[in-house]
Amino acid sequence: MTLTTDHVNDIAILRVGESRLMYPLLHDFAAAIDALFADGHRKVVLDLAQVGYVDSATIGCLMDAYRQATAAGGRLRLSGVQKRVETMLTMTGSHAFLKMYPDEARAVASFEE
Repeated sequence: MTLTTDHVNDIAILRVGESRLMYPLLHDFAAAIDALFADGHRKVVLDLAQVGYVDSATIGCLMDAYRQATAAGGRLRLSGVQKRVETMLTMTGSHAFLKMYPDEARAVASFEE
């Protein structure tokens, strides 16, 4: 799985470099998110700009990340969510919890709101 992590000030950005984020890849994805929170990051952006498809296991993983962020006193943002992925998140009601932004810059700026 292709994952990269960058930091902007106190914000960790995890970029997913896969077109399909599904069950077989989720172990590495979840482990990367776990590591960010374990390292003390409380503001995390998940950049999904390259992801065009997610399955139900991925949505569950995103919700787990949201719960983890909340439990740690942190905040989680999604950036670059493609229309098909947004539709899946909306259909499952996950959009009510997961804040989505059209690009990374807006997601990062949202922490200042």
